Amino acid sequence: GDLAESFHFVSYKQNQLSIFADDVAPRWLTSATPIDINTLVGGDKFGNVYICRLPQEVADDIENAQLLSVAAGREDTALNGAPSKADEIVQFHVGETVTSLQKVTLGPGCSEVILYTTLLGGIGALLPITHKEDLELLTALEMHLRQESPPLCGRDQLFFRSSYFPVKGVVDGDYLQMFNALTHDEQKTIADDLDRTPAEISKKLEELASRIL
Repeated sequence: GDLAESFHFVSYKQNQLSIFADDVAPRWLTSATPIDINTLVGGDKFGNVYICRLPQEVADDIENAQLLSVAAGREDTALNGAPSKADEIVQFHVGETVTSLQKVTLGPGCSEVILYTTLLGGIGALLPITHKEDLELLTALEMHLRQESPPLCGRDQLFFRSSYFPVKGVVDGDYLQMFNALTHDEQKTIADDLDRTPAEISKKLEELASRIL
């Protein structure tokens, strides 16, 4: 990672370093950690957490990407950066400068999460949703909460989480917890639209929380 230019993917061959891919947008990195050989998670000073992944076609054919990087070194093409670009598969605005990121398991039987801390002392986690049914339920619940439980300050939750980049690939777990603070009638209205009972939705939220800690 670069302090002001986000991530660069570099190969080493014949005593030479070649940049064959980079991020689509420059970012002021404050923290980063690898998830796997092709995927990195980073945080910037403006309070964004994001995940970059090398496209599969580039990962499978790095040799050709290296050849392209030689051309990218020419003055007439240098302004475009590396010949290949990483895909940003997750975008999420935390709201505080992220100071550390770690891939950890917080307890026996818990799922592996991306744990982050912030400059103001906040601690949060990114939990992978492995079942499509859970993802569809949580996404629909988040959409209903935006209508039934708008923030007290009047700032739309979607706009806040998209302060710098449009939110992508993330469901706001903190916001979902607002469901338990709604009145029974409001909970029942949302649950009926989702073909669930309020108790089933609350149980699902508790289950997801228990997978983190």
